[in-house]
Amino acid sequence: MSSLVVMSDARIALVTGANQGLGFALAAGLAARMNPDDLVLLTGRHARRVADAAAAVSTRAGTRSRVLGRVLDVAGTGAVAGLAAELADRHGGVDIVISNAIAALTPDRPQPEQADAFIDVANGGTHAVLRSFGPVLRPGGRLIVVASSLGTLGHLDPRLQPLFDGATLAEVEAAVESWRTAIHDGTAEEQSWPRWINVPSKVAQVAAVRAVATQRRAADLAKGTLVAAVCPGLVDTRASRPWFDDYSRAQTPDQAARAVLDLILADRPDPATYGELVQFGQVLPWHSGTPFPSQDQMLSR
Repeated sequence: MSSLVVMSDARIALVTGANQGLGFALAAGLAARMNPDDLVLLTGRHARRVADAAAAVSTRAGTRSRVLGRVLDVAGTGAVAGLAAELADRHGGVDIVISNAIAALTPDRPQPEQADAFIDVANGGTHAVLRSFGPVLRPGGRLIVVASSLGTLGHLDPRLQPLFDGATLAEVEAAVESWRTAIHDGTAEEQSWPRWINVPSKVAQVAAVRAVATQRRAADLAKGTLVAAVCPGLVDTRASRPWFDDYSRAQTPDQAARAVLDLILADRPDPATYGELVQFGQVLPWHSGTPFPSQDQMLSR
């Protein structure tokens, strides 16, 4: 049995999907704003990319904390649970967890062909992180899921909203699997699911955060702990480029990371943000939004 080593004065932070884009900027921002004894775990699926990214952050001007690259495929729930257990055993828990990993989604391929990989990472990964890292989050910690303004409930057809409104995490997972089945059997549009799979995926991410937050709220608020979803706004990345024509108002990843990090690194979280979807420090109401246009309409804008 390994011995428990609690690093009481050092914070442990972990970012998923951190070898490029916003995830890289979040890891680099944490490393610049945390203390020299703190540790930032930069994770991703590909060993070489993770190693290169961790080295780039470690040698970046302004980096203060320690940075370590770790291979982590969030679609593998066993891997996520294993890393959470390891950090609990070695460090007594974790202080900051940012669930940011996504799978590529492009407009040039049919949505059903991309659905499994996308859902496994965006939704399965979110569920795994919430389930595994919630129990090992230390008092005063931060458990953050990067989502989107598309994650408000109003972006779904009213007939689908009860699947996610007030749902438990298990119910969110069941709704996601029902949606996945509908995609593959060709009944998704008939059941009023949006054709652009990013929309129900984001709603499900925020619903999962809300489900976990409902169970933890009282204890977390008493300890200054924050569980929330964040929308970073439009970010100019390789993943977002195929979907938009006008990038005149897009942020760089470093710019987008600032508001997210301000929320995470605040001394005491605003209780109003607990369990909510937050953009630039403001809560986006859960029931806001209108049913989203189809993928074809989206691309014609």
